[in-house]
Amino acid sequence: MPPKTIQPQNTIISCAVCGRTLLQGEEPEIYLVNGSRRHVCELCTVRANHQGWIRETQGPQIGHRGARDDRRPFLSRLRTRRERLARERADEIDPLPPEVAAELESASAPAPSPAEAASNGPREPRHVHAVPTSEELKSSRAVEVFNASEYPRTVAGVARSLGAPGVAVLPVEGQASVVRIVVAWELCWYRWEVDLADEAAHGVRAAGQGYELGELAPEEQAVNAAADEHGRLVLAD
Repeated sequence: MPPKTIQPQNTIISCAVCGRTLLQGEEPEIYLVNGSRRHVCELCTVRANHQGWIRETQGPQIGHRGARDDRRPFLSRLRTRRERLARERADEIDPLPPEVAAELESASAPAPSPAEAASNGPREPRHVHAVPTSEELKSSRAVEVFNASEYPRTVAGVARSLGAPGVAVLPVEGQASVVRIVVAWELCWYRWEVDLADEAAHGVRAAGQGYELGELAPEEQAVNAAADEHGRLVLAD
């Protein structure tokens, strides 16, 4: 494995999918698109794969951004990025993932006749898991699913710059199979949702991010878990 190159403090990297400027400590994935290299953040790798982008096995070295030499303090740069992202998200509409679009298309199609249903044979069973009944068991299972996903790398990357986060794990009211996970620092936060009823199809879904703790509901700021140095979550005793 080739040694990693330490990038200058003022190097600015933007995600080619969502346009978000990566925080210091986050490592982008490198994709090849029409012969050019694109940087993609941890949260957008699934969307990049769906668009047919090819991941580069060994990422290229990221150089300076020419005349763009932003030497402002980290806090000032972070607030400027937050304002720019807020303007961009007002016009941004995320495309539906292919599996969701397929489900909507099949739901709108006319139901087959009994003869057609018989000729098509039995349908493949969906991998549906039994949902735990208690909130404690739901939270515990959601943490296991999260830790098996790619998102602990995001938590660990941000924690290297901002320190240990506060973590809230809470079942979503009105959705018996969904558990929400909020990981927050003083300067930013991330929200994910885990669908325990169909982990294979949906797993962990990015449900939002921001830069002000005031954007979170009170229950999302009630810390009941922590993250280790690898970004894996642990529920409080």
